[in-house]
Amino acid sequence: MSEIISFPAINEDFRKLLEILPPAIRENLEQYSTLDQLMEVVMDLGRIPEARFSNETVELGTFPITKEDLNYSIARVGTFSGDNRAGIERTLHRISAIRNRTNEIIGLTCRIGRAILGTISMISDLVETGKSLLLLGRPGVGKTTALREIARVLADEFNKRVIIIDTSNEIAGDGDVPHPAIGRARRMQVARPELQHQVMIEAVENHMPEVIIIDEIGTELEALAARTIAERGVQLVGTAHGNRLENLIKNPTLSDLVGGIQAVTLGDDEARRRGSQKTVLERRASPTFEIAVEMLERQRWAIHNDVAKTIDLLLRNHEPGLEIRTINSAGEVEKIEESLVTTNELTAQKEISKSNSVNKPRGWRTSGRMLPVTLLDEDEQESQKNNFDQLIEKSWYLREEITDKVRTPGPNGEDWPVYVYPYGVSKGQLEQVLEIMELPIVLTKDLDEADVVLTLRTQAKTNSKLKQMAKNRQIPVHAIKANSIPHITKGLHRILGQDEHKIPDSLGLAFFNQANSEDELEALEETRLAVEQIVIPRGQPVELLPRSARIRKMQHELVEHYRLHSDSFGEEPNRRLRIYPA
Repeated sequence: MSEIISFPAINEDFRKLLEILPPAIRENLEQYSTLDQLMEVVMDLGRIPEARFSNETVELGTFPITKEDLNYSIARVGTFSGDNRAGIERTLHRISAIRNRTNEIIGLTCRIGRAILGTISMISDLVETGKSLLLLGRPGVGKTTALREIARVLADEFNKRVIIIDTSNEIAGDGDVPHPAIGRARRMQVARPELQHQVMIEAVENHMPEVIIIDEIGTELEALAARTIAERGVQLVGTAHGNRLENLIKNPTLSDLVGGIQAVTLGDDEARRRGSQKTVLERRASPTFEIAVEMLERQRWAIHNDVAKTIDLLLRNHEPGLEIRTINSAGEVEKIEESLVTTNELTAQKEISKSNSVNKPRGWRTSGRMLPVTLLDEDEQESQKNNFDQLIEKSWYLREEITDKVRTPGPNGEDWPVYVYPYGVSKGQLEQVLEIMELPIVLTKDLDEADVVLTLRTQAKTNSKLKQMAKNRQIPVHAIKANSIPHITKGLHRILGQDEHKIPDSLGLAFFNQANSEDELEALEETRLAVEQIVIPRGQPVELLPRSARIRKMQHELVEHYRLHSDSFGEEPNRRLRIYPA
């Protein structure tokens, strides 16, 4: 047993946590001298209570938890919100509930909240830059504690107007009066977790902050609100689900935080220069957060000073350079620079790895004949170039297994189906639109068999080879602006010469076809996400971002398509939509 410490030695906040625990559990817990390392106390019905320290887990007594024990604690904490979290007024502790099927609480996790000065000493220089900062890391690594300290430093030491969006009252504590740990920063509470994105926008529009701090960005609506805030010139400091930046790239819900990912078709020269396939993934826009910090351990953080550059390198399968910061035994910050690996070194390493692989891939690109031009002598470069050009030339004449066209007359005597040759357009999204809309269109890989070419506007302008081959075969070229379902749908409608409002609309795609600007498309996409991810599955109302009268009318129509009800409320220019469940 560890050395017993006296009760007065425990700080005031921790004493308040002990007071909510049943007496028997409290007495057992007070015996430990390592309470400064306590992370949480777990109480599950019918099980022995546990105390979880940073390096061990110990049982508190020999008697299992009863309903009376749980009720004792529940009666001494605040109200549990929609995310099953409560707190103790004027403290940073978080009490999370586990419920059974009848909504009764059968377990409690009492997590210790601490305000620790100097937590952000490793990144104080980054906080001072005024750039938006994203913190990543596993649960319990200290993200919320760092946010709390960042809020205090920016508000007290730099005299900035800081507002914290405190969804679970975890940053500034429970109750109406925020904990002193956030200094002069202000706190806005959120009634329900699904309204977090709305409160984020409200904070910017109503309170003129210079800094917005948000914990746990987890939905597309919140990611969209974060981008809106950053584009208004407000410094954004937040955390997101994921340990590394690679997790955000693979997460379609949060990828917009790092700029969003899209498929792009490269020109012949660029594909040759990169030594890659012609269709690659690239960043769609500037990242919402300019700097990212991966909290690997409590005192070991990896810094990405340029998120845009890091994402570009990751998408090209290159290892980005990192700056590792740690705290030594003397309490000083140590920085370890990891230099970038050059493209040629990476390519050589990958080729060696391929040659040593047991299950070596087969095909032109992995045969060894597709080495980057920079690694070959002049004769080999010329041979490589000729072979590559021949391969590209052959790709225009790929034959389908079955090339016989089966035609049936359309309503106005047209020859249906229409055979479309897609170039640079996402095949997956094309097939999705064709399946939903049931359009009389067949995709073909053979340009000679095609009736029309569908491509991106950038390809139509810059790809002279495509234009020349289409002209020689007298095949029309239809260009669309972007690789998105609304733009693809519009392009297919134009090919068929159909009125868009007459097309079957099983998923509301016709509403997107009415959009004439990126703002309208963004507003409709926000509406669709709110309905399909919150209103219908959770049965909860959602408030959208403020929009103009014309855009609100389009949003109302899309909501009616889902057979739901919506109202507009608020004063211009902050008038917005509220969507209600059925």
